[in-house]
Amino acid sequence: MNDATRAPATSDTPRAMHQPAAKDIQIGQSAVAPADGLSGVAAGPDLERIVHFLQDFCVEIDTAIDPNTPNPHLNMILHLLRGHLEGRVISPSSMVAAAGVPYATGTRKLTDLRGAGLIEQRPRTKTGKSFSLHPSPQLLDSFSQLADRVDRMARATLLQTSGDGGDTDYYFGRSYQPGLAAIAPPSALPQPLKLAGGLRILVHGDPTFMVMETLKRQFEQIVGTGIHQRAFSIDRLREEALRNAARPKSRYDLIAVDLPWLGEFVSRGVIRPLAEVMDVDRLDPSDFHTAGWRAAHWGGTPYGVPSQTTPELMFYRKDWFAAAGLEPPATTEAVIAAARHLHDPRHGRYGVAWNAARGTALGHTFMMTCAAFGQPIIDIPPIAGGFDADNLAEGGFAPRFDTDRAHAAADYLMQLMDVSPPDILSMSWYERVRPYAEGKVAMAYGYTLLAPYFELDSSCPAHGNTGYLPHPHGPEGAPIAPVGGYVLCVPSNLAEDRVADAAEALVAFTSPAAQKLYAQNGSRTAPRYSVGADPEVRRLSPVFEMVDQMSWRDELQFWPRPPIPKISDIIRICGHELHDMLRGIVAPREALARVQARAEDILRHPDSPSVTQGRKPWTPTA
Repeated sequence: MNDATRAPATSDTPRAMHQPAAKDIQIGQSAVAPADGLSGVAAGPDLERIVHFLQDFCVEIDTAIDPNTPNPHLNMILHLLRGHLEGRVISPSSMVAAAGVPYATGTRKLTDLRGAGLIEQRPRTKTGKSFSLHPSPQLLDSFSQLADRVDRMARATLLQTSGDGGDTDYYFGRSYQPGLAAIAPPSALPQPLKLAGGLRILVHGDPTFMVMETLKRQFEQIVGTGIHQRAFSIDRLREEALRNAARPKSRYDLIAVDLPWLGEFVSRGVIRPLAEVMDVDRLDPSDFHTAGWRAAHWGGTPYGVPSQTTPELMFYRKDWFAAAGLEPPATTEAVIAAARHLHDPRHGRYGVAWNAARGTALGHTFMMTCAAFGQPIIDIPPIAGGFDADNLAEGGFAPRFDTDRAHAAADYLMQLMDVSPPDILSMSWYERVRPYAEGKVAMAYGYTLLAPYFELDSSCPAHGNTGYLPHPHGPEGAPIAPVGGYVLCVPSNLAEDRVADAAEALVAFTSPAAQKLYAQNGSRTAPRYSVGADPEVRRLSPVFEMVDQMSWRDELQFWPRPPIPKISDIIRICGHELHDMLRGIVAPREALARVQARAEDILRHPDSPSVTQGRKPWTPTA
């Protein structure tokens, strides 16, 4: 994603949303403190809830009725599943102890479960004499379906009220709803990763990646080794990734790459092509949102796996619009009209919040605003549904900042200034969403990964009152949801003896099961169609279904931020020159002429010294 260039500095910002310049997340350290409004409200996995219920229910039955016979198979399965979901190591002896029967009987019952293919064992030592037990994919899938049926029966029996219709879709143990399509929790790798010092990951410090810290124990059990995660703000993340590329050996096994950086990182030899480290078909590429998967390619070759696919949308207060009799703003003209109607500074209400902070934040805003007015910032050819960003590796493009549509986009931003909060010129990624969540702003441009600020905090005025739209478009534009997000990549200079295990971790962290787990713990990004269609995920937020619909309508596009090698420089130039425009120091025409001239100079001199110490960029062979 494109994310925080700097952390909000105000004291009332929730702690988890502060973005340090760099944060080391190591085994034994406490997790990032959750935001005050997010603590304890993230929806837990349905399977975990049912496992806890069945364990408690079995205890009640066993202690309330005498004589009674324990069910060792069920007791051991519940013990195993609970340990897996909580990230605890489960040994054969603890399984036998949980059976509730004599040791010899428990050992035989454990053998039965192994023989049925419900339990997998993974060595914990090189000799293989000590091993841990894990639920097999078969058990996880079967129990996920059982959890759905138990949940339905419990609700139908215990919560049934006259006319509630709660069980009308249930028929002979099956459902007309897609409940049986629910994705099972991630299973443990058959063999633990053998990475000296543990798995090392470089990420951006946004809410979605911070969910991985919350789930660190579970994922350490899944991959069988410790996980060390280092998180940076967006600009610092790019700098650290480039510094790492200059080292003889990479300090990280996986790095998160913002989509616009892909061309630069490939041309500098920073990341490896996926086909060099794994069988790409293992990822099930057709399951990824089309725009997110295409954005992971350069020159027709995939270089990363989508970890986040988070389009920037327009958030708007449905209750305010309804009270004022206003329609949701589908066009830029409607945005200005609605913002003027709802803008009331004397009572602390403002029309719209957006990225207007100097530098990277404003640069991204202008690129996406140009897209809303129907043009990219470089002269890539138009195709059905947008522009062709699949052949950017061919190069030879010219900037398009001094055009009629670019001038219309700049004029739109100038109009937004009149209906924005007074601190708009210092407002960036997180600052724009906070006043919206607090009920001070009628509309806000924001990535879906920022939706937890108000979706998971029932005390926010925006909670339950937010509508989502693709970017409102200009007269010659069309509805579009510019795709943000990150792909996880394997560094080119990673030691060869670590590459295979890094690839296994890459598959595990981007699997449908893992992505669903992120969503259940507060993430609002889902790069896979299967995750967005999962019934348990859809119940968490309207964002998931809406993003899927936008993808099917071909509104998710990555061309608004074309990942050409010099895009980061162009973004910064744009963000600095246009900030002077918004401040009234220069006229819009002069500001755009400056951006055009400086961008032309950059693209005329595309070559720069490599940071990879003479290592040539990878090129495909015949």
